[in-house]
Amino acid sequence: MFNVFSARMPDKDGAAGGPRGRSPFSDRLRNLMMAVALGASLAGCASATDVVATDKPGTYTVAASATGGRMAWARAHEHAVSEARDYCERRGMQSRVMNETVSGVEVMTTHASSVNFECHPKF
Repeated sequence: MFNVFSARMPDKDGAAGGPRGRSPFSDRLRNLMMAVALGASLAGCASATDVVATDKPGTYTVAASATGGRMAWARAHEHAVSEARDYCERRGMQSRVMNETVSGVEVMTTHASSVNFECHPKF
């Protein structure tokens, strides 16, 4: 009798023949998991340094870096700006980015963003 779910003929024990229990479903699941793992590895990650006071009073700096893919520079920028914003908000203030320095332009290299900022009172 033909098994419509696995597209295999059962062997004499009644189990579907072929490689031990491999079905098209398990092949699709394996392929899906490989695709997810590949996507996660290309997505990369971002990290940031601690906020540090500069020589100029009231001015701080934070750096962030990101790897993996064409948009790594955007993740590095967003992470650095987010750290600056969070730092000021924890003090009941708002951030103002004074300048930003970026590095890394090639795909699959580390891209970095260094942000100098000030914290100002909220109005």
